Amino acid sequence: MARILTTHVGSLPRPPDVVDQVWAEDKGEDVDRAEYERVIGAAVKQRVQDQVEAGVDFVSDGEMSKIGYATYIRHRLSGFEVGDVPRATPADLDAYPSFRDRLAKAGATAKYLRPICRGPITYEHTEPLEHDLARLNAAIEGQAVAGAFMNAPSPGIIALFQPNEFYGTLDEYLDALAEAMKVEYEGIVGAGILLQIDAPDLAMGRHIMYRDEPDEVFVKAAVRHVEAINQALRDVPADRVRLHLCWGNYEGPHHLDIGVEKIIDSVLHAKPQTILFEAANPRHAHEWVVWKDAKIPDEKVLAPGVLETTSNFIEHPELVAQRIETYARIVGPERVIAGTDCGFGTWSGFGPIDETICWAKLRAMADGAELASQRLF
Repeated sequence: MARILTTHVGSLPRPPDVVDQVWAEDKGEDVDRAEYERVIGAAVKQRVQDQVEAGVDFVSDGEMSKIGYATYIRHRLSGFEVGDVPRATPADLDAYPSFRDRLAKAGATAKYLRPICRGPITYEHTEPLEHDLARLNAAIEGQAVAGAFMNAPSPGIIALFQPNEFYGTLDEYLDALAEAMKVEYEGIVGAGILLQIDAPDLAMGRHIMYRDEPDEVFVKAAVRHVEAINQALRDVPADRVRLHLCWGNYEGPHHLDIGVEKIIDSVLHAKPQTILFEAANPRHAHEWVVWKDAKIPDEKVLAPGVLETTSNFIEHPELVAQRIETYARIVGPERVIAGTDCGFGTWSGFGPIDETICWAKLRAMADGAELASQRLF
């Protein structure tokens, strides 16, 4: 019987031993590689099992080996050095400094080493990617899943988090990143796994990288960032790629988030067939009306967030079903997948969602998808 399938954005809570391993690696400490592989491999296998038991159809490795979804690339690409440069905070948090400082004091943000581009970029080390792919393929073997996906950052989000001190212009920097990430993108797809490109630069970039510019400047920049994505995907079939649109996976006012109506044309011009986007949290839940009025190409698949990922509320399955049905009325149920607003573990060892509640939220999504399927098919 036809039904609504489920997925999520990718990152999941890491076990403590995984956190210890990836932070040691990122700090350049001596790491026992055999123990590292054992710990990460076991965690990927367990997280796939956790997802299956929660009713997730398209599963991931939970980003177990990655300290963060964009900064891990310094272990794979040439040209990056760890440095000490100021980190831009989101403009909405700066607008409420007492809340911003409270988050920092509570240790709610990761204090990772920041890579800086200080040399030519190439995809230098393929071994970490090969190991990630082997672990995920081994973990899904024999599991009743519809498919598996693996995350990789967009060229633009790498440029947002990793300052450029080498290339003469942002365009040159984006081109170099696109050509380098092309290797990773094609490697994931070549291994039979769906590629998910995480592209918060298309939305969150407005109140970070372009916080001091008018909307018009950011909208024009988003077009360029999409061009970089498409450049890197020129040899990858669209139906093997998902794109995640995000305004920042953190608790905050988000009152300076750019409206999806201003960027939706650029997003829909991106090559990936499936689009995952925030649709559950209080700042973006209303934007289904924008998607309803948009000219969505017939081949596009929508994966709206039906779970909020910065709150430990467990959504009611009926609410999940209603959210799914809203988008099914826009593009048809065959072109809707139930998803999450963002990941449950954006940074290794950090995140507001309790691990046990994470699985309960995913189960609520699966139950809601079943309710919606009974009504839609």
